[in-house]
Amino acid sequence: MENFLELLKNRRSSRLFTGEPVDKDTVCNIMKAALMSPSGHRINPWEFILVEDKEMLKTLSASKEHGSALLEGAAMAVVVIADTAKTDVWIEDCSIATIIMQLAAEAAGIGSCWVQIRCRYNAEGVLSEDFVRETLGIPAGYAVQSIVALGHKAREATPFDEEKMQWEKIHIGTFGGE
Repeated sequence: MENFLELLKNRRSSRLFTGEPVDKDTVCNIMKAALMSPSGHRINPWEFILVEDKEMLKTLSASKEHGSALLEGAAMAVVVIADTAKTDVWIEDCSIATIIMQLAAEAAGIGSCWVQIRCRYNAEGVLSEDFVRETLGIPAGYAVQSIVALGHKAREATPFDEEKMQWEKIHIGTFGGE
């Protein structure tokens, strides 16, 4: 448990990367973790598109008005999509897979950052999901949840400050209880 809490404490969003590629074994292990992530009724509606091409990363960096520019400097991006016909909890399943992927990246010493795509717009007012769908040729029936930027960290972020732990958000028995 101590190791897991330390992993959570140190996992911070990385927005600056060195440009060095992530080795294939590390990528494979990160994706294994995503494929093993929990899913309602083990339906696994998620699918993942790995993007390493620098021009494509630059294009994807314009998928949102704010918060996606970091993709241009990432070694790679993992686009998280889902077959929405499979389940009504695809958002939850994709979210779980995304954070599992980020925790696996941190465990491997790789930086990551979640780029929210669902319900966001780019600078031209285009729905981010439509922009990504068109850019990557994603068929109808698949929704785009997020993009995870991956790469070697250009700088280490300050670990989570446990002094700022919001214990008041824990309720015992009832809301507002102890």
